[in-house]
Amino acid sequence: MATGKPQLVFVHGIGGLRDAGKDRRRWLQALATGARAAKHAELVSALTQGWLAEVKFADYSDLFGRRGAQGEADGDELDDVEEEVLAGLLGAMLDDLAELFPPEDGGQNARVVQQARHHLDAVVSGEQAQGPGAVGRQLVWVTTTLLQLPCLRQGAQWMNGRKFMLSLAQVARYLNRRGKKAELGAAIRSRVLEGIDPSRPLVVVSHSLGTVVAYEALHEYEGQVPLWVTLGSPLALGGVVLQRLVPRPPRCPDQVGAWLNFWDRNDVIAGRPLLANWIAPSAAGVKAKTAPVESRGLWTHTATKYLEHPHVAGPVVEALLP
Repeated sequence: MATGKPQLVFVHGIGGLRDAGKDRRRWLQALATGARAAKHAELVSALTQGWLAEVKFADYSDLFGRRGAQGEADGDELDDVEEEVLAGLLGAMLDDLAELFPPEDGGQNARVVQQARHHLDAVVSGEQAQGPGAVGRQLVWVTTTLLQLPCLRQGAQWMNGRKFMLSLAQVARYLNRRGKKAELGAAIRSRVLEGIDPSRPLVVVSHSLGTVVAYEALHEYEGQVPLWVTLGSPLALGGVVLQRLVPRPPRCPDQVGAWLNFWDRNDVIAGRPLLANWIAPSAAGVKAKTAPVESRGLWTHTATKYLEHPHVAGPVVEALLP
């Protein structure tokens, strides 16, 4: 049985280069806000001051931006495996956006979604993509079109379609198991598990791509994990993510004592309720328990917005109690 001071690890998702110290404080403050709302105000100081748990923000963002001999960042050009995953991810996003903005509504947002779908269908069919890197350039048309939507343009952090595409492509790059490409995923998982003591209890809070990373990292981990929380997870996105996970078939990591998955209806990157149905239980019978939350604002795929919910924060701080 694991004993000693609990460990809390935050695992981030897609995006640019991060400031781990700043993000650690931001995530902790959001978690503290949620803890107050969950009627755990007495634990806030212990949480933010590090008395309740040793808190780590597992930052692997720099691994996506290493420069090669020609001075270009790794991932500026995608191979065919990564293009396929990215196209599938964009297709899943467009399916969800079409539910939010149905074509029959006839509004501007619906027209933007239809236009983006037209661009994506042309890329997938091969009608427009010719020459090395052509698919990646065409996919930028899709992401550029999507940035016309207020929920993406005003709420997200991307200045243009290319930056948006390269951020989404991080999911594809992580899942690429081809040759030396697999080294990136191994390095990311090592970064997440670095410095964690398997003899002490571990609580993991993961977001977006971080839920995919945590899934595979926890299958490699030997210590006890009383609670794993996934926020805005794409784990259940069928052939895009689910069938590319290792190990297969997908199942809850055996070291996890409880798994809570939260999704926002307006979060177009999340796999939503399907996760609980499509990922098998662990050997001990543990499987994901999925619950919806509702965030305010245009862009809901943000870890801090999830953490501010009492239904998210309450179980996390309770799992850290002796």
